[in-house]
Amino acid sequence: MSEQKAQTRKNKVNGRKGVLADKLGDMNVNINAPKFNYKDYIRVLKLARKPTREEFLMISKIAILGIALIGMMGFVIYIFLTELPKAI
Repeated sequence: MSEQKAQTRKNKVNGRKGVLADKLGDMNVNINAPKFNYKDYIRVLKLARKPTREEFLMISKIAILGIALIGMMGFVIYIFLTELPKAI
């Protein structure tokens, strides 16, 4: 009995694949992989340089400030949505 169920299930799955293949066969699907131009990457790497200590510190300060600002905004939203309704 289980062999019949397995065969029936297999036929159903294969039948669905056949229907999908028929539908896709009617469509003109033209998907191309993106092309990589390594010359552009090499040009960018040649122009890149190591940042000075001052530049690195400035970038770090701005990044920390941005993370802190987003964290505070999230905390304020959390307070408004959880604690404020309890107080009312």
